[in-house]
Amino acid sequence: MTRLGDLERAVMDVLWDSVPATSDGVTVREVADALDGRELAYTTVMTVLDRLAGKGMVQREREGRAWRYRAAASREAYIAQLMLDALDLGGSRDAALVRFAHSVTGTEADVLRAALAAEAGMTADAPGQADGPGRGLTDRVESPQGDPASRAGRADEAAER
Repeated sequence: MTRLGDLERAVMDVLWDSVPATSDGVTVREVADALDGRELAYTTVMTVLDRLAGKGMVQREREGRAWRYRAAASREAYIAQLMLDALDLGGSRDAALVRFAHSVTGTEADVLRAALAAEAGMTADAPGQADGPGRGLTDRVESPQGDPASRAGRADEAAER
């Protein structure tokens, strides 16, 4: 996944914030106008949008002599891919995930638990939850380094420390 520079990020923020997914997109002029506080030349914005299209970050469609641009994916999809790419940087994915889990707020942890439960097809009173708080979820998540049972054992060891 491509990391964005400051100007690319500002342009993508305009697209993510102002262009509904069902829209035909926006023109270079509309993006430049939305970035009015930055005092950018029209051609600079056009070049950035062209580069973003080349990177697959934006889609464009011809409308007369102009192009209309829109984000190729949502902001959330982009951020999720950045997070996955970060996990692939090396070292232990499990250790990175555990460290991340310890850094989230209680509300964020609740959101993650709910997402994992939904992914696993579980509900709060589903079988597998009776083993203890969070145990049912841990049993259902497969580790790249082993089976679910060994991951559950590692999670239990970490909880006891």
